Amino acid sequence: MKAIIKKDSSPGLEIQEIDKPSPGPLDVIVKIKKSSICGTDIHIYDWDDWSSKTIQPPMQVGHEWTGVVDSVGSEVKKYKQGDRVSGEGHVVCGECRNCKAGKRHLCIDQHGIGVHLPGAFAEYLKIPATNLFSLPDSIEDNIATIFDPLGNAVHATLSYDLVGEDVLITGAGPIGMMSALIAQHIGARHVVITDVNEYRLNLCKELGIKHAYHASTNLRKLMPSLNMHEGFDVALEMSGSPSALNDIISNVKNGAKIALLGILPEDTKISWNEVIFKDLFIKGIYGREIFETWYKMVSMLESGLSVNGIITHEFHYTEFEKAVQIMKSGQSGKIILNWE
Repeated sequence: MKAIIKKDSSPGLEIQEIDKPSPGPLDVIVKIKKSSICGTDIHIYDWDDWSSKTIQPPMQVGHEWTGVVDSVGSEVKKYKQGDRVSGEGHVVCGECRNCKAGKRHLCIDQHGIGVHLPGAFAEYLKIPATNLFSLPDSIEDNIATIFDPLGNAVHATLSYDLVGEDVLITGAGPIGMMSALIAQHIGARHVVITDVNEYRLNLCKELGIKHAYHASTNLRKLMPSLNMHEGFDVALEMSGSPSALNDIISNVKNGAKIALLGILPEDTKISWNEVIFKDLFIKGIYGREIFETWYKMVSMLESGLSVNGIITHEFHYTEFEKAVQIMKSGQSGKIILNWE
């Protein structure tokens, strides 16, 4: 089969012919129909400090996907050939306290598809049956392909009650845009999103996110026009930018709630005095709640949430190099790779 591989410890990826996997007793082999490119894949492509410490080449990359069941292991009863599926990219131990308590996303010994284990940029993917999620007919392939990042957005956005609240989102990448659409869908009063990328700010407006502003905007001066007088009630940091986090702390009200999904530098400095004296609540967000997040995102999609416009490009997998360069340019939303 064909797969996109990180061949060695240097920048780039390449297509190789490798053996098709066979299922173990509890595994499923999925024929991949579509996959999508994540920022993690770009880190691996560039071979940055994180990836050089994390990835052991050769590695079959990619972790956002949808497909159909090709074959199943001898002990798998729930799935059969032809079933439409997507799946959770974190393979957990099942034995630690969090796993046994039903909090699998907090597993202390988890491994990532396309990072530690062979990934989904391939014609076939081997995955434990317990990581699969059956797709209803109402969910089209392109949307199922981005369930992984959509799940990140759902997990972060639903961390707090947003009904009637004023929400600030820093970072208008695909997950930030998804979060803004979710916040609007579930009843936030005002949703403001900021970024430095004009392409993505314009895409926000095309998606119906009314309040999309450059990160240099003075939000305090903006607030009166939104009938806001004390600051934002909830903030979601999606950019990984220290200055964005400091903007949040400066512009939220006393007692506000903050969720952090963007990966911040280790040496990020913030005003801890403001955190203390404003009595702020800060929560880290990692991955998706397995599988509660998945049920919630399907429910929202079936009740009218639309994220289709976030997908801006689609390429055959043989054109992955072109897709990577467009994504690196910042002139895209989500990019799909077609394996059919």
